[in-house]
Amino acid sequence: MAREVDLVIDDVAFGGKGVGHAEGKVVFVPFTIEGERVAARIVREKKSFAEAQLVRLVETSLERTTPRCPYFGRCGGCSYQHMHYEHQLRWKARQVERALRRIGKIREPPMRAIVSSPREYGYRNRITVHVEDGVVGFFRHDEHRLLDIERCPISKPEVNERLAQLRASRPRDGHYTLRTHEGPRVFSQTNDEVAEKLAEAIASLIPPNQSLLIDAYCGAGFFAKRLVSKFSRVVGIDWDLHAIAAAQANATETETYLAGDITAHLGKLLTRADLSLTTMLVDPPADGLAAEVRASLRANPAATLLYVSCNPPTLARDLADLGATFTLQSVTPFDMFPQTAEIEALAYLSAV
Repeated sequence: MAREVDLVIDDVAFGGKGVGHAEGKVVFVPFTIEGERVAARIVREKKSFAEAQLVRLVETSLERTTPRCPYFGRCGGCSYQHMHYEHQLRWKARQVERALRRIGKIREPPMRAIVSSPREYGYRNRITVHVEDGVVGFFRHDEHRLLDIERCPISKPEVNERLAQLRASRPRDGHYTLRTHEGPRVFSQTNDEVAEKLAEAIASLIPPNQSLLIDAYCGAGFFAKRLVSKFSRVVGIDWDLHAIAAAQANATETETYLAGDITAHLGKLLTRADLSLTTMLVDPPADGLAAEVRASLRANPAATLLYVSCNPPTLARDLADLGATFTLQSVTPFDMFPQTAEIEALAYLSAV
């Protein structure tokens, strides 16, 4: 039988849940803020920790604010709408630094200030909604069941217009990606304004007189095409044939885009390159760099390595593995996804 516990929240974990302690166990409570006293109902219990639902606030943090979304707390998309935006940023920066310390074993991570989003809401240029038995929406928080959604406040108006059109069309069961604009169905950054800030930051870190840029996991060339003028030659690599076709469609004479196995292409390119004049850019999926890719980077270290990560724990793991070959110069968090627990980060490394 579920039981209630009284807790003081003293931390916020990566993923957004508040952390308290009861009966010798860590208790995770979503939608809470450090310093708050809460009553929570235990819903899952393990040997060393428990998960709970917020029942009521006994003492409320001054950092608490009113969520703008009527679905917040039920929808699984957002974790931080109950926090003032500046407080979200503080926690996200802290969580990146903690991952580097705990997982990466980096004593003093060279952190730069987190880059905020110009829009706290209304920033997403696409969403994927699910349809099942007439319900159109997102999966519920902590539950594999759909919640009917009429409007998503973190999405751009054009996306919500497409959501309204989809709902009115009585769609069949399935998954539907709604976008602000038409174009190739390939990976792209979700927050246009922060993506541009990230591209500017990358450009600012590239040393002068570099001859070769290798952009692994390049997608349709979002970063590579913004950096062409800084290099004599740009080579992008991605497994996605459609993304590579889109990148190659408007490529200049100095650009080449290769589809297929990233490790194989990367090994050949690095072996033949003048590494002292080479910049390596990697933007892997959430599971980070494959062991074979890390081995290739260690065996042939480019003078500059720029690592864009959407998952601080795997970034920290990879940086630890590359630590003997590269010196970590800086890590900059970017808030690509306000109101959610997601964090983007840019690590800048140079060959030892």
